[in-house]
Amino acid sequence: MSSPDGPAAMLDALLADARRHLAGAPREALGELQTGRRTLGIPRAPRVLRRGEAWHLGVLLLGDDAVYATGDVVRAREEARRGFPSEAQRHRAEIAAAARRGGYAEGETVHLGWEAIDLSAVAAGEASGPLSLRDGVPSVRWSAAGGHVPLERYLAERIELLTHPPAGAT
Repeated sequence: MSSPDGPAAMLDALLADARRHLAGAPREALGELQTGRRTLGIPRAPRVLRRGEAWHLGVLLLGDDAVYATGDVVRAREEARRGFPSEAQRHRAEIAAAARRGGYAEGETVHLGWEAIDLSAVAAGEASGPLSLRDGVPSVRWSAAGGHVPLERYLAERIELLTHPPAGAT
């Protein structure tokens, strides 16, 4: 896709087209961890506050009016006493319980640590999150070790997976 109006118009058109194709597809929650505040001097347990929703497209989260780089993903679940082989697993369980305390449904997917992508910076030739221009083409770096692929192709692939998941996928 090329645009006579430059990279900004190209990005806007790609994202608008993606949103049209995703209409009706399931979205996932965006959350923000709030560490335990004190109420009347008594510390409250951490909770995850709801900050919106977006379509999860690999390394990107596409909202109605913004694009975000993904961070951590957890499923909300009730707190339970368990033995954990690692501190990292214990921490993830605590975050999942904080999401449940924040009002998320049991098993609901919640994205944390996401970052807004500055589309104007990308259009100006700078990188923002996984997005950048490569030879004038909006591109996405799909993994830390992976190369860049054209954003148009990446979105088409991810939209197809989200709207028509393979048999057996959850």
